[in-house]
Amino acid sequence: MAEKRPFEGLKVLDFTWGGVGPFQANFLAYYGAMVVRIESALRPDVTRQGGNIAPKSLGKRADDFNDPKKRLEFGPAFAVTHPVKKYGMSLNLNKPEAVEVFKKLAAWADVLVESFTVGTLEKRGLGWDDLHQINPRLIMQRTNGYGHTGSMASQPGYGQTVTSLTGFYTIAGWPDQQPVPISSFYTDHLSPLFGGFALITAIDYQRRTGKGQCIDQSQIETGINFLSPLILDYSANQRELKLKGNKTDYAAPHGAYRCRGENRWVAITVRTDKEWEGFCRALGNPDWTAEDIFGTIEGRVDNSNELDEYVNKWTAVYTPEEVMLMMQAAGVAAGVVATAQDSEADPQLKAYDFFHEIEHPYLGKQKFFHPPAFTLSRAKAELHCPVQLGEHTEYICKDVLGIPPAEYDTMKKEGVFD
Repeated sequence: MAEKRPFEGLKVLDFTWGGVGPFQANFLAYYGAMVVRIESALRPDVTRQGGNIAPKSLGKRADDFNDPKKRLEFGPAFAVTHPVKKYGMSLNLNKPEAVEVFKKLAAWADVLVESFTVGTLEKRGLGWDDLHQINPRLIMQRTNGYGHTGSMASQPGYGQTVTSLTGFYTIAGWPDQQPVPISSFYTDHLSPLFGGFALITAIDYQRRTGKGQCIDQSQIETGINFLSPLILDYSANQRELKLKGNKTDYAAPHGAYRCRGENRWVAITVRTDKEWEGFCRALGNPDWTAEDIFGTIEGRVDNSNELDEYVNKWTAVYTPEEVMLMMQAAGVAAGVVATAQDSEADPQLKAYDFFHEIEHPYLGKQKFFHPPAFTLSRAKAELHCPVQLGEHTEYICKDVLGIPPAEYDTMKKEGVFD
C-alpha cells in the first residue's frame, strides 16, 4: 500500500502570477494537495505570454496555435513553471458574480497563495480581513516584491527589479567595467524557499489549532538575507564591495579557466595550503609552483593575475571534465562550467531523476524540471502535465462548490469564466 503523502486532503487556491507564487503552491501539489489554479484569459499569466513557440510540425495543432486563447497553451515558460497536478479554474474578477465564486472557493479552501500587487484583492472585497471572516481557518500567503507595508508596498514587483534593488546586480563584474547583471531573476528562485517553508509551518499550526493566518512575504527581504555579509561589512566598516571579477580575498586560484574545446571552462577554488599542495600535485609540481610569491595564501591572492596565467596555460590542454576529475581527486574544489547540453547529460542529475519527460497536449513530449526543493523519505513527489487555462472550471463549480447547472450556464454566458 502506498504511503499517504503529507498534504493529501489539503485544499489550496493558487491565485498567483509569474514564478515565485506558483513555485510555492507547487510544493504542496507535489505531495498530494488539491490545488486549484485560478486564471483569466483576459489577463493571462506572464509566463503564458512569453516565449510562445510553434512546434516544428504543428499538424492538427495549427488551428490551435492561431487561436489567441489556445495559443496560451504553447508557452514553454508556463509549462516548466507548473509541472504538477493542478485544477484549472478561469474567473473574470471584473464580474461581481466571479467575486462571489471566489468567496465560495475561499470558504472551501485551507490555503490561498496570491502574488499580486497590494490592493488588487482588497478593491474587490477579497482582502485578508474579508476572507478571514468567511473562513477563519484559511491560511493566506501573500508574496510580492516589497510586502504589504511601507513606502514601496504599492509598487509592482518583478524579478528583475527586485533582484536589482536587493543589490545582486552590483556584486558581479570586472574592476574596470560596469557591473554585470546576473543572468536570472535571482530572487524568483530564492523567495519560494522562504515562502514555501513559512507556508508549511502555517499548515502545521492550522492542523494543531484549527486557526488560519496571513503570511506577508517581501521578496526583497528574502534576497537581502543572502547579501548579509556585505551589509554587515558596510555597517561595521563603511566598506563597500569592490568588483573583482572571479577573484576573492580568501582563495587563489579562484575563477573560471579556459579548457580545450570551443568556449569550454572549468571553475577551480584553492583556499588552504593543504588544497594548494593537492593542486600542485595534480599539475605535476611544475617549477613555478615553488616560487616564493605563491608560498602562502596571502601571496597567492596578491599575485593572482600571474597565478591565473599559469593555471590557464595548464587547463587549456585538457577538457573541463578532465580538469575537474584531476582536481577533485587531489582534494581541490572544481567543477565544469556547464552548458545546457552538459546539464542534460549530467550523471548526478540523472541519478536524482531531475528531468522528467511528459507528454504535453500542445507541445508534445517535453522534459520538465523544477522538482521540489526538498525530498521526503516516505513520500515521492508527483509530477504532472501542466494545467490548461480553465481546464476544470465546470468541474470545480458544479462538483466542488455545488453550483447548480443552470446557474453555471448563465454565468458562463455572461463572461464570468472568461
